[in-house]
Amino acid sequence: MVEDDADSADALVRLLQMLGHQVRSADCVRSALLAAQSGPLDLLIADLGLPDGSGLDLMRTLAARRSVKGIALTGHALEDDADESLRAGFGAHLTKPIEFNRLIEAIGNVCGM
Repeated sequence: MVEDDADSADALVRLLQMLGHQVRSADCVRSALLAAQSGPLDLLIADLGLPDGSGLDLMRTLAARRSVKGIALTGHALEDDADESLRAGFGAHLTKPIEFNRLIEAIGNVCGM
């Protein structure tokens, strides 16, 4: 989970953990890349606007290293943004504020659950 807004990250991490997911959290591209090296990565959920880069670049970098599934989170509701997320390798693109039920549905769709 990569989100630079501490309150949003905390809420999403807690909700995902309540559903039984193991979650590693990062607040920028650099810390996300370090976290990805510390063990298996089943799913990347990442904000696209990060303080040290883009969630798009993060997904491209991780996808070049290994097979990774992802869900993009963004404050932008433009169709071009969703298309760019999919081209970068994300399987879903959700607009903030995130509706938790939509996130659960996206996790199921992206991970084939």
